[in-house]
Amino acid sequence: MIRFASLGSGSRGNALLVQSGRTRLLIDCGFGPRVLAQRLARLGVVPEQIDAVLITHEHSDHVAGVAALAKRYGCPVYLSAGTRQALASRQVVVPHLEEIDPSAAFTLQDFDVHPYTVPHDAAEPTQFVLASAGLRLGVLTDAGSVTPSMHEALRGCHGLMLEFNHDADMLARGPYPAFLKARVGGALGHLDNGMAADLLASLRGDALQVVLAAHLSETNNHPDHVEALLARVLAGRPTAWQVASQHAGSDWLTIHP
Repeated sequence: MIRFASLGSGSRGNALLVQSGRTRLLIDCGFGPRVLAQRLARLGVVPEQIDAVLITHEHSDHVAGVAALAKRYGCPVYLSAGTRQALASRQVVVPHLEEIDPSAAFTLQDFDVHPYTVPHDAAEPTQFVLASAGLRLGVLTDAGSVTPSMHEALRGCHGLMLEFNHDADMLARGPYPAFLKARVGGALGHLDNGMAADLLASLRGDALQVVLAAHLSETNNHPDHVEALLARVLAGRPTAWQVASQHAGSDWLTIHP
């Protein structure tokens, strides 16, 4: 069994808690110590129980709390060389760093971790597939487009956290300045609803048990839009789904053998 839950997902902070056996991992840590502890407590977990943190990239909504967590509790932090260098260039001091090769799997207690690279405007952005007990959980946020290697990495997953960042029409009509619209909607930005739905449709095989829609823009998207897409794409399938929010994250979702 693998279970996972978002602590919060969006431009003001991201963290995903994943558990299998006695191992608890965070993917990203965009919340400071007090908020992190509060959000973990909602799920029955305390910060001392976090065994390691996997960092996808250096943007502050994904790393704002990782230095404090690693310093206070001594948990290792796994990240690509490019992400490590980007943090160092910003004089962000994070202890207990473990550099990973984004093309090489590694074992982390009860998990086999399969990193894969994505197109995003960061130094060396890396997303992850976590495998344990014959199950696979895929994580994909912060990518401006879908590549064949990304599709291959996520194929056959039993659970999926997938970015539905923005509605293309809402972004075009919205209040963002032109340069920011181009960044968000560009090939190194974020997945829009249509791209995410198309990817999900191609991945919705018999293995897929649960989907968590994530990283919704509070300005350029709406949960109702995403829920309608999920209902359409997953119609006729036994796949369960939730939409993660910035404020409340998500409930626990579980995948079973």
